[in-house]
Amino acid sequence: MPSENLIAEPIHAGLRLDLWLSQHIESLSRSRAKALILAGALDVDGQILTDPRAKVLAGSAYNLQAPEPVPATPEAEDIALDILYEDEDLIVVNKAAGMAVHPAPGTWSGTLVNALLHHCAGQLPGIGGVERPGIVHRLDKLTTGVMVAAKTEAAHAGLSKLFATHDIERVYLAVTRGAPRPLSGSIDAALARSKTDRKKMAVVKDTERADAKTAITHYKAQACYGRLDKDSGLPAAALMKCRLETGRTHQIRVHMSHIGAPLIGDPVYGRHRGIKSYGSGAAFITATSRARAMTRQALHASVLGFIHPVSQEPLHFEAPLPADMSALIEALGAMAR
Repeated sequence: MPSENLIAEPIHAGLRLDLWLSQHIESLSRSRAKALILAGALDVDGQILTDPRAKVLAGSAYNLQAPEPVPATPEAEDIALDILYEDEDLIVVNKAAGMAVHPAPGTWSGTLVNALLHHCAGQLPGIGGVERPGIVHRLDKLTTGVMVAAKTEAAHAGLSKLFATHDIERVYLAVTRGAPRPLSGSIDAALARSKTDRKKMAVVKDTERADAKTAITHYKAQACYGRLDKDSGLPAAALMKCRLETGRTHQIRVHMSHIGAPLIGDPVYGRHRGIKSYGSGAAFITATSRARAMTRQALHASVLGFIHPVSQEPLHFEAPLPADMSALIEALGAMAR
């Protein structure tokens, strides 16, 4: 749909513009029509119009110039990977921060899939009839750590089953602002899309939403840092080990925020930048500066363990903490309690 020209008839006058376009262009959804209008792709009688709520004017000429579609098939890209293990059936990598897993609007290149297509060229016999890596789980773009991908149909089916039945060992390390009470426990709180922001997840009662999914996180404090105030024994920050029983979108980030210990640097579920702490001196200044400097959630998938879906060999992988989290933890550790 590179270009569409329409003349509005009197019967359509007063209709909302994005709705009218979607009704008269077969391949166009209303949401897509709205996005194109906002992007300046529509002109009315030669004038650009960017308000999708505008009313249709009878007799006016509407010209919609849609951009050429982006190929749906990801392209192979020569991107360096930190490979922890590889055989003919699967590959395990330590994903870097800033790398998305799948191509998506706004991130069509530079993803893990693009990198795997290049690295595994000639080694992918086909999954579902398509030469592609089998992605069975994800990490957020800004989360680092261990990920596994299938290279064969058998490995993909086997890994998918393991994740579906939760027969996977998954351990994450997170640095939180403050610390939960108690310092160890389990969070059993269902998750669903937020009603106010579709990009966010929210804790909901599993009986009130049809789309609510069971989510269980087991956590334990590994270390606590600093104090919130002069008299309190409450820590200013903590290093948490989180074990996933289920794997929902943003699960750890939402759960830790829900119990009052959001991840440092989390741009979505963290309400404040950095930390609050009682203290002074060089160590305090360095620690608070490091916390404020985190431009991503301090979350790392440190351990992944599973039974090889083809050979049945037990596999266990650990990825070291990335430099930004290591520096943050070191700085926090230097603060006096």
